Amino acid sequence: MSGNGNAAATAEENSPKMRVIRVGTRKSQLARIQTDSVVATLKALYPGLQFEIIAMSTTGDKILDTALSKIGEKSLFTKELEHALEKNEVDLVVHSLKDLPTVLPPGFTIGAICKRENPHDAVVFHPKFVGKTLETLPEKSVVGTSSLRRAAQLQRKFSHLEFRSIRGNLNTRLRKLDEQQEFSAIILATAGLQRMGWHNRVGQILPPEECMYAVGQGALGVEVRAKDQDILDLVGVLHDPETLLRCIAERAFLRHLEGGCSVPVAVHTAMKDGQLYLTGGVWSLDGSDSIQDTMQATIHVPAQHEDGPEDDPQLVGITAGNIPRGPQLAAQNLGISLANLLLSKGAKNILDVARQLNDAH
Repeated sequence: MSGNGNAAATAEENSPKMRVIRVGTRKSQLARIQTDSVVATLKALYPGLQFEIIAMSTTGDKILDTALSKIGEKSLFTKELEHALEKNEVDLVVHSLKDLPTVLPPGFTIGAICKRENPHDAVVFHPKFVGKTLETLPEKSVVGTSSLRRAAQLQRKFSHLEFRSIRGNLNTRLRKLDEQQEFSAIILATAGLQRMGWHNRVGQILPPEECMYAVGQGALGVEVRAKDQDILDLVGVLHDPETLLRCIAERAFLRHLEGGCSVPVAVHTAMKDGQLYLTGGVWSLDGSDSIQDTMQATIHVPAQHEDGPEDDPQLVGITAGNIPRGPQLAAQNLGISLANLLLSKGAKNILDVARQLNDAH
């Protein structure tokens, strides 16, 4: 008996162990669903690897009684995850791309941007208002949103409504809507509702004429250590070329404006017939003042291919070595050009005032 046991132990020691890739994520149900979808794709691509998901709470998950724009921390939903990445406790982290600042801490990069879900915002109505639209809600109805961007745009369009901050994960916000009488409706990202399987709660999807979306909204970003070429190669296959180029343009626009969650900045992008269209706007906090414009650039969506390493591969925090460089630079230049156009029309003043007012309240 003992001989067989030793033989089995020796065989186990000699058999090649499956490499384990540790994936960091936030603990919320939506974050887990998003991470599970990325891990499922990686498992299918790399059947010889094992994936372990490590969930943790972030600052943004813990501070629930303060509006996001008031906390004054750019990496609300990413800092703790990046600490784990820095300490080699995880190998990659899955984020909602809109949570990732346009300037990442030194040593990190976005190694993959997955195919975008619907990036538009959706309205979820209190059960007693199902079938309504924002336009047909009664006068002085209260609409919940944690976003200055949404509130500024929608106040301008729907002056008969009152917009109030609501915090918490998707489950918490829906519970507050359904069980309390404070809100007639709340605004959420369509992509999150779809990923949760809550399609039936979408009462209205807001077109860009009513509410443009946040930079990167609807896309998932995979953050890795910038010098970890092995993991960069591993996740690089997840890049969706069209989503990547749209998000590079959006992030370049936001970075050049020096915007963040404490000021209302929004975008809309579209790719058609080799042209990338970028619409961007800035608003005062109450939506009364705004500057918007659209620019386009010729960008052919590339097929993925292998390139030699670049000296400085990152553009707006993103590394995509397997996508041709030319289209990436063209997308970045489009974002910068549109930001410069808005700045020349007075966007800086609107953003400065919005930032000061937000800080003062």
